[in-house]
Amino acid sequence: MYDNLLMPGAQRFSLDALNELASNATNVLDGLRAKMLEPHPRKNPPRFSGAQLAALCGIEATQVPYLAKRGDLPAGTHEGNGKRRTFTLAEARTWIAQLGHFPQRPAGVRGATIAVVNFKGGSTKTTTAFNLAQGLTLRGRRVLLVDLDPQGSATTLTGLLPAAEVMEEHTVGPITYPPLADAPKDLRYAVQDTYWDGLDLIPAAPHLFNAEIFLPIHSRDPDIAWWDILNQAIAPLREEYDVIIFDTAPALSYLAVNAVIASDGLLMPIPPENLDYASSVAFWSLLSETLGALKSNRGYDKDFAFMRVLLSRVDSQLFSASVVRDWIIRTYGQYVLPVEIPKSPVSTVGAVQFQTVYDIARYEGAMKTYAKIRDAYDRFVEMIDQSVVTSVWGVNTK
Repeated sequence: MYDNLLMPGAQRFSLDALNELASNATNVLDGLRAKMLEPHPRKNPPRFSGAQLAALCGIEATQVPYLAKRGDLPAGTHEGNGKRRTFTLAEARTWIAQLGHFPQRPAGVRGATIAVVNFKGGSTKTTTAFNLAQGLTLRGRRVLLVDLDPQGSATTLTGLLPAAEVMEEHTVGPITYPPLADAPKDLRYAVQDTYWDGLDLIPAAPHLFNAEIFLPIHSRDPDIAWWDILNQAIAPLREEYDVIIFDTAPALSYLAVNAVIASDGLLMPIPPENLDYASSVAFWSLLSETLGALKSNRGYDKDFAFMRVLLSRVDSQLFSASVVRDWIIRTYGQYVLPVEIPKSPVSTVGAVQFQTVYDIARYEGAMKTYAKIRDAYDRFVEMIDQSVVTSVWGVNTK
């Protein structure tokens, strides 16, 4: 049945064929998403049991029924025989805001910005960024996720289909349009809410590739600080959000440089595999050269409140993984977070269903497997939140 595919010249790939393929692929993906998200075409966050809510708030589970009846907190909804009480994400975040013991952003202090970076695709960059964003909302933070990858993977995780549902004017692209005097100076025009309470999005789409055409043009003008365009446009939003996370493309593109410049902290997830490790080294070398050139040629100096490396997709059964893990620790030392995200079927199943670890209300596999990866992400989120609180906001938590 595959003979025709092997015949030279049997099928040429013309522009018409490309257009047809792109259209068909978009339709298939849209259909798959709708099927996987049935009965709702859009994603919905999980509901939380009383025990889960108690854990998020740091209280005893036995306190939840009493507090729910008191009247000053959302009471949730009784399910089944009326004994089981569940809470929406928005209700849970109201409880967290009142009962959680998380340090608040001081008045007058701007929100923190974090760029999730890596040269190599498939390094869990988007998964890390999205789980971090969701996890921070469960610590009472208001979060904005900015998708800077034209592939729009982070956008897809919100339930949007980038190629079909995101217009160019919905992205950061317009802030790069020439002439810059007429371009938007404030990215609030692009912010959208999402299915996840407390998490807003500036989406991406293939049109965002245009920014990689315009930014190099701007870079030739000595009067334009091309590297600072995103930083200036995001500034008003730093007053509204506790944390802004940039999910960058797997390259040190012009947009990625803008994200780095606009960030207080850098986060790099690295699976312990040879190519991922080598790619990470190349990224830092090129970033060093780029920032060095900006300092030498333009007089612009940049430093960061923190940099963290996260070991992700760690398969403890593989000898090769332990070897590369040691390389990563030896290379990055103090910057490596003391938590690892294990390779898990939970992540694989979630990815297939456009879900993250925090999206999963009930895992049909072994609960211990889910608990292990959820605990790892919770610890990771806590550590990044601590870096934000102490290194960016300057709050003394001792």
